Amino acid sequence: MAVSSILETGWMDDPAIAQFVRHLRAERNASDHTLAAYLADIRQFTLQLWGEGVQPPFPWKSPDRFAARRFLASFQKAGRASTTARRKMSSLRSFFRFMVREGWVKTNPFVNLQQPKTRRHLPAVLSREDVLRLLDAPGRLRRQELRRKTTASRTADFADYVALRDTAILEMLYSTGMRIAELCSLTDARLDLISGTALVRGKGKKERLCPIGRPAAEALQVALDARDGTAARLGMGRVTALFMNKNGGALTPRSVERAFKKYLAEAGLSPTVTPHVMRHSFATHLLDAGADLRSVQELLGHASLSTTQIYTHVSIERLKEEYQHAHPRAGG
Repeated sequence: MAVSSILETGWMDDPAIAQFVRHLRAERNASDHTLAAYLADIRQFTLQLWGEGVQPPFPWKSPDRFAARRFLASFQKAGRASTTARRKMSSLRSFFRFMVREGWVKTNPFVNLQQPKTRRHLPAVLSREDVLRLLDAPGRLRRQELRRKTTASRTADFADYVALRDTAILEMLYSTGMRIAELCSLTDARLDLISGTALVRGKGKKERLCPIGRPAAEALQVALDARDGTAARLGMGRVTALFMNKNGGALTPRSVERAFKKYLAEAGLSPTVTPHVMRHSFATHLLDAGADLRSVQELLGHASLSTTQIYTHVSIERLKEEYQHAHPRAGG
């Protein structure tokens, strides 16, 4: 649920929640996405405790450790992933910590509760060969379409641009390790194709500088030239979106995901692969080639090194697989 939708329910009538929202925005520079996650978790807690009948302001002094435990146990009973329970526990613990600090309550019922154990899932990664097939998919698919059609049209003109645009998108995802939301929010002003860098605004509105590899920079320059030419020919006027949709507006992450599925099929890859796998592949391939872990952390924009360390486990697992496959005495 969006922040605006939650707040429209009258939640700002609760002074503790209203002050917490201001705290997250002012002191922690929280994005709307982060705010929505916090508020959704707090809302779920209030509904379990008091139901729909109780309206703000809420009696925050009444929840105790048993209420907190019941809340977390409900997710286990429902078969939800342990990561979901851990995130909700983190949200409520932060909220109550804030209320203790501000004097709304005396104790935090979520302090020292045992966190649900999580099973570490290694991220999916594409091989270098798989990545190359995927990068070639937009152009290959467009060439196939052209062989089936011989007449030029407004639709065909835009389809030519789409092939170049989507090639640039895939190249950028793999070259920089950006999240698709970060990529879609890029503007011309944040690119320097001469030096090969992009200024990216990531989670928590933190900015980082991402190097752009030569193939990605070249693909992006071709796509930008095609964007301007296509927009002029189709009478769209001056387009400011880095990646243009059919109406001349900015491409959304959801649109990138839909196109990605099409290119997976063309490349013969699993339909379960997501654009985020390009980020996983970027990090893993860097570490495989001997890149420093802290450098990869900076490139990915991770706040904690422990988040980046998951990719070292991926690299080790890949080495073990190669060993098992290639060494004559591996299974001895």
